[in-house]
Amino acid sequence: MTRRLALIVEYDGAAYAGWQRQPQTPTVQAVIEDALVSLTQTPHRITGAGRTDAGVHALGQVAHLDTRSRLPADRIREGLN
Repeated sequence: MTRRLALIVEYDGAAYAGWQRQPQTPTVQAVIEDALVSLTQTPHRITGAGRTDAGVHALGQVAHLDTRSRLPADRIREGLN
C-alpha cells in the first residue's frame, strides 16, 4: 500500500543551489531524497509545493512523499531531522 506523507521543511539554503535536484550540485531535494534512501533502503522522489533559488532559506516549505515503506511517519520525521 502506498502512503502519501506531507513534509514541512525548514532549512538554511546558503549551501544549496536551490530546491530542485540538479546534476553535480547540492540541492535541498537531493539531500532529503538521499536521507530517505538511508532510512528506507529505497529511492524516493519528493515533490515540493514550490521551489527556492540558490541561497534562499525556508521556514515552512511544504513537500510530499509517496512511499511503500512501513516505517512509521514519526520514525521518518526523526530520521530526516
